[in-house]
Amino acid sequence: MSRSIPGRTLRLLVALYGCIFAGHAAAQINLEGQWAGSYHEDQEDRLPGPELGDYGGLPINDADRMRARAWSAAILSLPLYQCRVHPVDYASSFAQIRIWETVDPLTQQLIAINVQHFAWNTIRTIWMDGRPHPPEYAQHTAMGFSTGEFVGETLRVSTTHLKEGWLRRNGVARSWNATVTEHFTRHDNILTWSVYVDDPAYLEEPFFRNRDYFYSDTERMGPYPCESVIESDTPDDYFPHYLPGENPYLTEYAERHGLPYEATFGGAESMYPEYVETIRGMQR
Repeated sequence: MSRSIPGRTLRLLVALYGCIFAGHAAAQINLEGQWAGSYHEDQEDRLPGPELGDYGGLPINDADRMRARAWSAAILSLPLYQCRVHPVDYASSFAQIRIWETVDPLTQQLIAINVQHFAWNTIRTIWMDGRPHPPEYAQHTAMGFSTGEFVGETLRVSTTHLKEGWLRRNGVARSWNATVTEHFTRHDNILTWSVYVDDPAYLEEPFFRNRDYFYSDTERMGPYPCESVIESDTPDDYFPHYLPGENPYLTEYAERHGLPYEATFGGAESMYPEYVETIRGMQR
């Protein structure tokens, strides 16, 4: 003998099933797994490193240009700098990454997405539970404070509270009050990671870089031990640098590539195709 379900109960069941299926329909793309780096884009800049004095295509202002010209590669010999981790907006340039989720075991709510970089084995947390960013006086770190949301099948991440970092490994700095916006987009087994840096202290316009990764079933992330050592006997107050106008190596890049020296200065103008005509005008 069949029994009818009361109307109120039936409505509750329908609402419950609707929530369940709506939750499945709204499920976002899965980014978890091991991702191997691809280096066909900006390979010379990312692996061997950029040439000294090459600031072309970077929207830097006069303050950042002055800092870059004062930079000396000998700074990397200092124990304080030998194991200094790459900041979150630069770490995407190197090696593989691992991504996993933190989920509430009861509600199955996505709390956070975690990203580990092979370089220095740094781990960042991207909070997905709607929490706000902390006040400005909160601690600034190399990974910063990140919150994320899915926009369609793209993960959009906003990061604040960053320690001072760099845009290139040739002295081009990024200030501590910059904000970073990232987009993680998966196309089958390819992950595209786009990074936008907005830095009113050092940039005339936002800076952009793009990186690609390939999903890997076989790669495993190994350890990245780093131990600081004293490489040379120097005074305690020694800090490698060049005073304004004293760096003798800044013109070598332009001479090596047959460019006017002014064409290597960078600035927002140098990001656009029309800058080719500006360089031609310098050569006349």
